[in-house]
Amino acid sequence: MKFTMFNKGLLIVVSGPSGAGKGTICSAYLERNPHAILSVSVTTRKPRVGEKEGVNYFFRDKETFLKMVENGEFLEYAEVYGNYYGTPKKFVEEELAAGRDVILEIDIQGALQVKERFPEAVFVFIIPPSMEELKRRIVKRGTEDAETIYRRFQSAYEELNYISRYNYVIINDTVDSAVAKLEAIVLAEKCRVDRNKELYLELTGRG
Repeated sequence: MKFTMFNKGLLIVVSGPSGAGKGTICSAYLERNPHAILSVSVTTRKPRVGEKEGVNYFFRDKETFLKMVENGEFLEYAEVYGNYYGTPKKFVEEELAAGRDVILEIDIQGALQVKERFPEAVFVFIIPPSMEELKRRIVKRGTEDAETIYRRFQSAYEELNYISRYNYVIINDTVDSAVAKLEAIVLAEKCRVDRNKELYLELTGRG
């Protein structure tokens, strides 16, 4: 008899302070793991040049978005600068059922919303090697003034208090090392006994 391991996709929620490198890690992970995809959000803002429906975003008007909120169709949502953004539950569930892992790169408040509605997801917090390195990365961007850099740095300190709400923490010393750790986390999660109930039933003859 050939046993069947967990074959459903995982929802992997990745957060961390600005400058920690979570976007770079997610992009590198997706390149190395083509079976995984990045979650596509719904937004009320207008499409930018080159953006495609269902690829970059699902574009909806405000009225439609708010109806989706009323119907409980989002794992999380937020209003940002007058536009709404949300993670569609149906899209995520369909991709997971098809066996694809879904990466959701999101801020901490959004992640906590997801945890309430989808606790079986895997929550990963990305941190820099040190706060000095975080400041260096933010300054290196060269896109923000001193006041903005200070606010981001202060915000990073506050966000670190939420690490205990996550399942795993990854120190982003190098991208390759961080991606390898994320891959190890995903593999370990797929081998968890509570995710392999069908295998347990097969082993015990109860299937």
